[in-house]
Amino acid sequence: MAASKITKMNYKFFMKNIASLKIEEQRFYPDISRVILQSFLPGNSENVRGICERILALSNAEVVYKKVKSRYEQRHADIETVFMQHYQIAIEHAGIADSEKIKAMSPNQKKLMGAYFSKEYSVEAAALFNPSIVPSRDQTGVADGALRFILSLRAVGEGHISSIVFRSGISSADGTIEMDPISEHLKLPEINQNPEYDKHTFLLKLAEMNLNPAIYQASLNSLNARFNYRDLENCIWYYGVSNPSTVHTTETDAIKWLALSNYQASFSDQSEVSSRVLFPYSENENNGIEDARFVEFTDDGKVSYFATYTAYNGVTVLPQLMMTRDFKSFRISTLNGDGVSNKGMALFPRKIGGKYFMIGRVDSENLFIMSSDNIHFWNKYEPLQTPGFAWDLIKIGNCGSPVETARGWLLMTHGVGACRQYAIGAMLLDLEDPSIVIAYLDEPIIESEGEDREGYVPNVVYTCGIMIHGETLIIPYAMSDRITGFVTVNIDDLLDRLVMQTK
Repeated sequence: MAASKITKMNYKFFMKNIASLKIEEQRFYPDISRVILQSFLPGNSENVRGICERILALSNAEVVYKKVKSRYEQRHADIETVFMQHYQIAIEHAGIADSEKIKAMSPNQKKLMGAYFSKEYSVEAAALFNPSIVPSRDQTGVADGALRFILSLRAVGEGHISSIVFRSGISSADGTIEMDPISEHLKLPEINQNPEYDKHTFLLKLAEMNLNPAIYQASLNSLNARFNYRDLENCIWYYGVSNPSTVHTTETDAIKWLALSNYQASFSDQSEVSSRVLFPYSENENNGIEDARFVEFTDDGKVSYFATYTAYNGVTVLPQLMMTRDFKSFRISTLNGDGVSNKGMALFPRKIGGKYFMIGRVDSENLFIMSSDNIHFWNKYEPLQTPGFAWDLIKIGNCGSPVETARGWLLMTHGVGACRQYAIGAMLLDLEDPSIVIAYLDEPIIESEGEDREGYVPNVVYTCGIMIHGETLIIPYAMSDRITGFVTVNIDDLLDRLVMQTK
């Protein structure tokens, strides 16, 4: 298969003057065998009750269960626990949890019922693309000079639903990349539907949603400065009892929607990185978690990982923020403010002058830079770069968080040109004032060629995050929204190629 190549003009230049540029052999193709078990409720509660009755009427339930278990247990870890979870969901949906027949069921009958209300979903059935890479905090057993990393990828399955999956690997001292074996099973996290909220931040977001302040301020008045979802529900209920004529369904629904958009997802300590999948959970992301841009963020010596991503509900997009310290427990929250009304935000890896900074595309065409005192609220922004080259005349965006070099912040960009062709470029921002563009590439680094032009979305190359290891810049990138590979280059060789003036 033909590899993605450097554009013809730069290909000759790089091959002649930058011998360090290398297209790695590793390719990540979607694996249709990597499946999860989801709850499956065909029809309304009456339909589900009918199915339950037919299952209860089976005279050979034990035999049927053994066959079902034998067919699926090799494909899923701890399958019986999942069956029991789906059994519980089904009987509650059907309104028969207190039925004497249900209470009298044997453990295997319950698991069989759970199996009938389960379905497999192949998270990578359509594509595996838009990678982001960060150093791992766990460097146990890594050779001197090498670096273990975590790679996140956007996986797309049936119905074009996107989720986040992970891989891990090691970059050796000489820049060679070796990937770790992939887990046989995928695992979904436990969802904490009752996380803690900050009242001040919560009220600010409600104000931004243009709700009636007389309703939401009064209904939430008795909440403490920190509260959980149960506190919120109780508060709304008590307000409704006292003020039945003033409670607006729009207001209360919006309050609950906002709360449920903020949640925590946790994997077990025993789970492998490559077994974990973050599948859409909240209402605002039920059609996809798209293009997560992970960054290793350092503040006062403490390291966390943040990711901005796009939540999609089938109609609208909503920028979200994800935080983790170990890639096991993830806290998801909303991003707020006029600056995050579009897609594709990328956070800088540290504060600058005591403020958070982020790159985004506020107006769907141009690059903007944002600053804020609060990582959740972004209202201050200014233009950074506009389309101007032949390869980015449609629009320009970022390709993940900037990385810090001695010469400035290196920001990878994507441009959209004729026939909706995407290409990857780069620019350099001032270290102390990143609103200043001090250099840029006048030609893209990568564009797809040959068979790599063909895929789910033709003529696209894209990345959601890069990493520097020693003197090597590692660029994981996707080809035509289908598969993913790597390009590596000596960082100084690349920086030397930048044109040291703005356009």
